[in-house]
Amino acid sequence: MSSNQSNPESRTARNRKRSQQNKQHHYVRRIFTWLLGLFFVGILLGAGLFFYYAQGAPNITQSALQSDTSTKVYDSNNNVISRLGAQNRDYVKSDKIPATLKQAVVSIEDRRFYKHHGVDPIRIAGAAMANFTGSSLGLQGGSTLTQQLVKLSVFSTSKADQTIKRKAQEAWLAIKVEQKYSKSQILEFYINKVYMGNGVYGMQTAAHYYYGQSLSKLSLAQFAMLAGMPQSPTYYDPIHHPYYAKERRDTVLDAMVKNKVITSQQAASAKAESVKTGLAKTHPVATINTTNQKYIDSYLKEVYAELKADGYNTNTDGLKVYTNLNMAAQKHLYSIANSANYVAYPSNKFQVGATMVDPNNGKVVAMLGGRKVGNVTFGLNRAVQTDRSSGSTIKPLMDYGPAIEYLKYPTYQPVQDTQYYYPGTSRELNDFDNKHEGTITMRKALVESRNIPAIRTLSAVGISDATKFLGKLGMTFSNKLTLQNGIGAYISTEQEAAAYAAFANGGTYYKPHLLDRVVTADGKSHSYSSKGTRAMSKATAFMITDMLKGVINSSNGSGTSAAISGLYQAGKTGTTAYPDDYVSSVPASSVMDSWFTGYTKHYSMSVWTGYDKQFQAGNYVTQDETKIAQEIYRSEMSYVSQNVSNENWTAPSDVVATSKNGTTEYYVSGYPGDSTTATNGSTSNNYSSSTNSSDTTGSNEVTTNSSSETSSSTESSSVSTEQTPSGGSGSDGNADSGSTQTSSATTTDTNRSSTTSSTTATTGGDKATAKTSE
Repeated sequence: MSSNQSNPESRTARNRKRSQQNKQHHYVRRIFTWLLGLFFVGILLGAGLFFYYAQGAPNITQSALQSDTSTKVYDSNNNVISRLGAQNRDYVKSDKIPATLKQAVVSIEDRRFYKHHGVDPIRIAGAAMANFTGSSLGLQGGSTLTQQLVKLSVFSTSKADQTIKRKAQEAWLAIKVEQKYSKSQILEFYINKVYMGNGVYGMQTAAHYYYGQSLSKLSLAQFAMLAGMPQSPTYYDPIHHPYYAKERRDTVLDAMVKNKVITSQQAASAKAESVKTGLAKTHPVATINTTNQKYIDSYLKEVYAELKADGYNTNTDGLKVYTNLNMAAQKHLYSIANSANYVAYPSNKFQVGATMVDPNNGKVVAMLGGRKVGNVTFGLNRAVQTDRSSGSTIKPLMDYGPAIEYLKYPTYQPVQDTQYYYPGTSRELNDFDNKHEGTITMRKALVESRNIPAIRTLSAVGISDATKFLGKLGMTFSNKLTLQNGIGAYISTEQEAAAYAAFANGGTYYKPHLLDRVVTADGKSHSYSSKGTRAMSKATAFMITDMLKGVINSSNGSGTSAAISGLYQAGKTGTTAYPDDYVSSVPASSVMDSWFTGYTKHYSMSVWTGYDKQFQAGNYVTQDETKIAQEIYRSEMSYVSQNVSNENWTAPSDVVATSKNGTTEYYVSGYPGDSTTATNGSTSNNYSSSTNSSDTTGSNEVTTNSSSETSSSTESSSVSTEQTPSGGSGSDGNADSGSTQTSSATTTDTNRSSTTSSTTATTGGDKATAKTSE
């Protein structure tokens, strides 16, 4: 008997060890079994989810695979008004596509194209590894060429749409496409569909555009260039970005070597060829619907900006874009600005920016970015520029609106038109006529657009509440507003039309928008609307509107040139005067800018007029020419009001009518005020203004600029003076006769007129200290 057999303790130890090993093996087997089970469950769940998503995949037709991916734009009547990228495409059949181009495309886009059935697991794994190691050779993720074709044909390329669901549907449709069409057909569809930059679709069209030749006459290097461009058509454009284009072309050549369709020597020879070799000197592209382009250029520019902001690619997504554009109103507005049938313009350099919105929903129904602009496409849109001061059109928004909303001023509130200096300074504020009318009503001050009562009213309201009121109307500013902004701020016609629309509809603000809905290539519809928010009370909106009626229909109103017989409407004028150090260079009463913003119950419209380079010789707006903004408004508003009801505004239940000096005035119920005592400033103290010091600055410089758009102008100190109202003192009976400079200062540091902004603006390189009139 051996010693092991005779030692019970050794046998026990061995048995214990075996037991422990068995237990360990058992646990490992169990863990492995669980992991294997989880793996299969994951596969089943993934497969289930894949097929669940696949059931909702859109149909894909040969028409969709062959068609271009241009974006079609419609007006509010669902008529096509533009097609971005809808060129006369040169479609090339498979048997006419050179084999070298096919090899280049397959090598760079999908090397295993002829081996997979629409989805390539090996490619997915390889692309993931290549991306991880940084050696992807430009591969576009794990998508096969067929999947890319499907995406271009029926799906949006928006980042928001790059979901697991869409990826599953894309893969499913790729499999179906492979079942129905041959590899040759699929490659044909792809080569004819891809976007190649500069509004060009398809590689045959690109060959003519970039090289002035058909595909059959291109070199290996040129084939490689075209094959590499779809990944980033703009970035790899050989005309504008030759350095990056060469890098991409050479990457394609390396991929072709790796795919064994060319030799290293052939690649080296092609790489030695300049990327600019053979490029055409002219690049004609035949576009469609150019007739509408001149009418809708600025509107279309903003439409594409909205689409881009939402992640859409207008070149490749095959979108149907339905806008809020009233084409008839747009064409009429264009005709007003570009013909002599409605308005007498002083020159072709005289410019216009205008926006019209629907007050009841914020839809932008018409927009004009300029006049006499030639063949420029997507040029400066003056309707949305924010580098020109609004002048007195800001008064209802910043001064009198907040006074009614927060201080419960009645329309007959006594306000003081007396000598006024900005707090803590010796800078005097004056009016267009260099006179003081003493204590007058708020209605008279607004109708005649007198500056001093406006600033005294803003002082009483306080900058904080005034800024809050503007914010509710969609106007935010990068820097703190000051008193001077009460007679001028840098805002756009689009912002102003939308803000005044809140007066028109009873106090609700709607953010202006041009898009109504977008339908993607897969048929999914995305609707756009502006959710209205309460910006002010109905009482405030009504009382401001009632006073603004007088701007147009009162004999001493500043906007009588905007009057339309029988139409219920309200509005406000605005002009911007030249700075003190430049005013001697222009005729008396000349201004830089003239505005008119007005509205009915159906439309709100803001118009800016002036010159792009306002400091160039001769580029001033005369007293008579300040009325052009009103005349543009009158012509357009008359046109659009023909087929809508003509409705007056009625006082809300909390507004009380009363008679004062033969005039119907209004007050908020419970707040009749004192009709004899002015409460918004002193009549004698030069440095008195009832403003909280925390709301104002001691400086007369205003460093404000609307945050909605970056100013492109050289900024300078700006002063506002109102035009002479029709029928007012010193008037010849014409409305808005210009921004008259104030009287000479009695001290060397006293301004001749008011200062509104130090935000400087560069316009064509001219620099000066600007003053906002009105």
